[in-house]
Amino acid sequence: MRLFYLIILGLFTLQSQAQTNIADYLTLPQPKRETRAVWLTTLSNLDWPKTYATSKENIEKQKQELRDILDSYQKAHINTVLLQARVRAATIYPSEIEPWDHCITGVEGRAPGFGYDPLAFAIDECHRRGMEIHAWIATIPVGMKNTLGCRTIVKRGFRVRNYSTGSYLDPADPAVPGYLARICGEITRKYDIDGINLDYIRYPDGWPLPSYRNGDTPEARRAHITAIVRAIHDEVKAIKPWVKMSCSPIGKYSDLSRYSSKNFNARDRVAQEAQEWLREGLMDQLYPMQYFRGENYFPFIADWVENRYSRDVVTGLGTYFLDPRQGNWRLSDMTRQMYVSRSLGMGHAHFRSYFLTSNQQGIYDFECRFNSSLALPPVTKGGRAVSAPTTEAMSPLVEYGSERGMTMRWKGNAPYYNIYASRSYPVDIRNARNLLYARFRGNQLHFSNVNEGLYFAVTAMDRYGNESPALQELSSQPSQHKAPLLATDGQSVTLPPMVKQADIVQYELRSMQGVTLLRLPNPTNRHSSLNISSLSPGMYQLFGITKKRREYCIGSLAKKDK
Repeated sequence: MRLFYLIILGLFTLQSQAQTNIADYLTLPQPKRETRAVWLTTLSNLDWPKTYATSKENIEKQKQELRDILDSYQKAHINTVLLQARVRAATIYPSEIEPWDHCITGVEGRAPGFGYDPLAFAIDECHRRGMEIHAWIATIPVGMKNTLGCRTIVKRGFRVRNYSTGSYLDPADPAVPGYLARICGEITRKYDIDGINLDYIRYPDGWPLPSYRNGDTPEARRAHITAIVRAIHDEVKAIKPWVKMSCSPIGKYSDLSRYSSKNFNARDRVAQEAQEWLREGLMDQLYPMQYFRGENYFPFIADWVENRYSRDVVTGLGTYFLDPRQGNWRLSDMTRQMYVSRSLGMGHAHFRSYFLTSNQQGIYDFECRFNSSLALPPVTKGGRAVSAPTTEAMSPLVEYGSERGMTMRWKGNAPYYNIYASRSYPVDIRNARNLLYARFRGNQLHFSNVNEGLYFAVTAMDRYGNESPALQELSSQPSQHKAPLLATDGQSVTLPPMVKQADIVQYELRSMQGVTLLRLPNPTNRHSSLNISSLSPGMYQLFGITKKRREYCIGSLAKKDK
């Protein structure tokens, strides 16, 4: 519990010395790996779409609405979109299992037509911006009892209970795990999603407390919910093992020794054993809905962090409380949570999109400052070592054209590449501030205007997020890095493999003061050594000159007396 007490101490320090400590947090380095997410709600058209897809013109308007939202995310360096794909027993994609949701066309069960698939479109747009997209699945709620989705569920014989808030599947119904697994499997099989995010995977509000009759106990209820989670996990991972499994549990897992959950927590009240799901590997991530302040927030994030079993826990922020119509939160309430959570290695997720992009109390402006650099999503367990990209034989990674233009070209078969740039050589890929493009798809990138003095590098990345070593642009300024010592027998010098990555047409041997002493053409037979028999004993530097007259320091050598 040491971390727990450190967090509590940090909370009180922040409250009493806010200015000093916020300044301290601002000096912390930007994390290279961090989940920065937003829940994008389609239920009742709350976030998107605002235009019904009833014609080609309106479909284009609906698409543009999403592009605008994603553009705003991109400017704030958001890297994960949780898009509500299954709303209430209805979908935003053409499903063979459930009907279309009302939000797409304004009519339940009606397809938009014209070949338009909102989920496929959203996936393409997110990936174009280097973002992950997770299909957000509302699991137990099935809508009001008179909706098409709910009626379809009832006709299929599922046990459903109706409350003033809507209708809900009975988690104890043995048919439920397989049914929900089919839906998640359908999405995983048909679409290039990066994750499945399970919402409301719990016993509903208003459900009677355990009766302790006919096996209705707290333990049995937890087993029912876990059976649903397990069925979905097994289905999804069997299809695409790299797809991240996550859920959004109640923000307090259980009572703590010194802090009460006030009779509303994940494990004991609604049967979510979310921390056990992490331990068993049924979940890759958690997004606990921590829509609280003060002692209802900080002690409980410490509990999530201490029990995450080396997996990713992302704090769910109640961003909607910044709207005066929703609550009385101040911006400082939320920024404090974001600073402390980051210091613990937690990402953050805003609920929900509108309240972030509408800049409630300046939260969007703060998000842009808070994320001053790009970040990659954390690695998911799995995969294997990734090979670095390569270039064509004797071709450079970077080619400079006229008017400060530049093109990067590399070889590889990875699904993603990360592009880095720095004024120092070699480019430090551990520094988030050097990350220029994340999750780039393709093997070529063109820049129309490049600042002088920049070096570039590229890494490969697999679907799990594992990253390769960097393929570096060869340095043309030896003073900025330590040149390697080349092997020589006094008569010839062995060329390192890296020279095959550049279009070198001539070699120059220079004194350590930079005076050129010997020029040698690049041998047409691609020998792996150069004749240096004419040189006097001493220390030298070997440079390669390309067709475009760019210079690369290959290394240094020492010729000794016989």
